[in-house]
Amino acid sequence: MISQDAWLERKVADLRTIKGLGLITIAIIIAETQGFQQITNAKQLTSYAGYDVVQRESGSSISGNPRISKKGNNRIRAALHFPSLVASRWNDELKAVFIRINKGKVSKMIGATALQRKILILAYSLWKNDTVYKTKEGRVG
Repeated sequence: MISQDAWLERKVADLRTIKGLGLITIAIIIAETQGFQQITNAKQLTSYAGYDVVQRESGSSISGNPRISKKGNNRIRAALHFPSLVASRWNDELKAVFIRINKGKVSKMIGATALQRKILILAYSLWKNDTVYKTKEGRVG
């Protein structure tokens, strides 16, 4: 279906320049967000997907670590799980973010979740700006 629409095929090709994102993941993101039609900014998108950070507090007695809310679209989070792990190995810029976040942490999933959020925001910005992903060196992908 993607190849039948030239505009959509070009948009998907732009998103595929992100190392780690495949065709199925991109199709899920586009389908679940309806092509980002109702999304106006990145904060709204992260909240819609359930990647917004919430504090666990109840008065002065209970104070927990911040966590993602998970109140959003679980299909987007599930679709971005393995691409975030691939990006943490093969995408140099996202690998640096993954290492920085996981330094001193017990679980590597904290960094993987942060990469999922970062990849989703990156896909949104590429979609809205009609651009391809370029590394800091200026290379595509």
